[in-house]
Amino acid sequence: MLRALVLLLLLPWAAFAATGEAHVTPVAETRLISAENAVAPDAGTLSAAVDMNLAGGWKTYWRSPGEVGLPPRLDWSRSENVAGAQILWPAPTRFTAFGIENFGYEGRLVLPVRIALERPGEAARLRLDANFLVCAEICVPEEMTLALDLPAGLASADPASAALIAAAAAAVPEEGGRAQAHMDEDALTVRIEAPRTLAAPDVFPVAGRTAFAAPEIAAEGATVTARFPLTSDPEEGPVEIVVTDGDAGWRMDAAPLAVAPSMPRRAAGLGWVLILAFAGGAVLNLMPCVLPVLGIKLAHAASAAGGSPARVRAGFLASGLGALAFVVVLGGVAWAARAAGLAVGWGMQFQSPVFLAALVAILALFASNLAGLWELRLPPALSTFLSRGHGGLAGDFATGAFAAILATPCSAPFLGTAVAFALASGGPVILAVFGALGVGLALPYLLVAAFPGAVRLLPRPGRWMLALKGVLALLLAGTALWLLWVLSGVAGQTAAALVAFLALAAALAPALRRLAPAALPLALAALLVPLAVDRPAGAAPEADALWVPFDRGDVMARAVRGEVVLVDVTADWCLTCKVNEAAVLDGAAFLDEVTPMRADWTRPDPAILDYLIENGRYGIPFNAVYGPAAPEGIVLPEILTTRAVEDAIEAAR
Repeated sequence: MLRALVLLLLLPWAAFAATGEAHVTPVAETRLISAENAVAPDAGTLSAAVDMNLAGGWKTYWRSPGEVGLPPRLDWSRSENVAGAQILWPAPTRFTAFGIENFGYEGRLVLPVRIALERPGEAARLRLDANFLVCAEICVPEEMTLALDLPAGLASADPASAALIAAAAAAVPEEGGRAQAHMDEDALTVRIEAPRTLAAPDVFPVAGRTAFAAPEIAAEGATVTARFPLTSDPEEGPVEIVVTDGDAGWRMDAAPLAVAPSMPRRAAGLGWVLILAFAGGAVLNLMPCVLPVLGIKLAHAASAAGGSPARVRAGFLASGLGALAFVVVLGGVAWAARAAGLAVGWGMQFQSPVFLAALVAILALFASNLAGLWELRLPPALSTFLSRGHGGLAGDFATGAFAAILATPCSAPFLGTAVAFALASGGPVILAVFGALGVGLALPYLLVAAFPGAVRLLPRPGRWMLALKGVLALLLAGTALWLLWVLSGVAGQTAAALVAFLALAAALAPALRRLAPAALPLALAALLVPLAVDRPAGAAPEADALWVPFDRGDVMARAVRGEVVLVDVTADWCLTCKVNEAAVLDGAAFLDEVTPMRADWTRPDPAILDYLIENGRYGIPFNAVYGPAAPEGIVLPEILTTRAVEDAIEAAR
């Protein structure tokens, strides 16, 4: 209906069109045009347009710019004999600038305008104060005043101008279809029923000043489901949806939904992702964060060296199942969190003060036990039962599970891709991928279970095991100290000091016979400390004179100015991150050539998590290089090398 009305206004007139004086800059040439060169007697409306011819490679924004950017600002208030000016927005296209999703136009942009006159039949003076943000490798604000005077009299028009406006009006989405939308603080999710079957649909939302990141879009027939992560606070109000499919487009007002519609599950490529997950779990055994886990494995193997093959096989199989069970449970928690609308990522449990306090207490007890400060004395009947090889599997299972817990602060090659696919897919896919990851993590246990005779290659039990236990005790105590340092960054130094005192008291209590019953209450008290002690308000990691604090918008601004920006997403609990920093980043010569920007994810930070998800990652380390030649960013591998960083900097420059 709207298109037909505009086309009726553009019927052939006479010979000449009205065209205003052009505003010319190196990036665009802009003017006002009109189908009429005069206001016909009794005419109450005019057909005009803003005609902008953008230079090659330059783009400007739609009325909803996408993730960042500014919509055009058009002010007609200085016009005379104008009651209103309605912009008819042609359907936009999606483009990426500086790694950020935007909606807008390139080439020649014609914005049709329906001008309503205050006094029909009288002369009109059109004055438009406009501001367009125009971007290529940099962004330039185009501020201008466009003018066009139309006297009263017999109207005539230029077919060329009329054709321009008619073609732009034909690209304005029609009213049609139905849409439903749910918006929360994380994302806008919409379900659309288009007027016909769609081949390659795209979706563009409008919700006030709400900003949207790159969407996930799934289509089947005429039904489209799309999820847009938010990059700004959601703005209450109506939600408008524009759907395009080739040259066709429809506009619809979305009805509100109380619950977000679920995205269709993805199955394509699942087999390949399962292979990546298995490989990532296997490689995780070699990461530096697994050193204390290797110590536990060595102690277990040494103690089993004199046992029967059947007992060795059962023990290592139980340990493998323990590692697998923890990872699968972790996947189930991730699935439940996603179903509840929460954002999750790999290793996020280390942002929990209670989780960290529990690990510190457990490690302190393990370390003191290995150091010989106390031994667990079992009832005689149970001890006899275990000595005959009928039990101990529960302890083996717990050993494997604990090994998996300590492995989760790390990322490894293949792991990021697999976890990202799982968390983006949701549902049973999460369990399948996490299950394959758990099998990879349990691989050393499973290999020994398959070849139990391998443990006989270890020296026979003897006095050397006392030295081994002492080394393992120091290793676990060092891990506990590292976790206390992480806890101080997450919950504050006061909470960390109290947890350290209670964990140490729990570890030493069994050595003092009379205080042995207090060990468990002291350990439980350590878990409660983070709940009782408030985190310091606004506490942040110590400032680094070299590294600029992370700001997503600042990345774009610096790239616009021609800078090369190296982004490092790290956390105190991410040992792979610390290895990257010590081996490659800190003190590197290439830092003098770039703007180094660091995002500290030790504590929960939705902005950092959104940034990771936008880049298809759900865990850290994450590093990327941005610059004039790489506005979308060059993502670096999880394990950094100096050569890889230098090559990315050169390419971005």
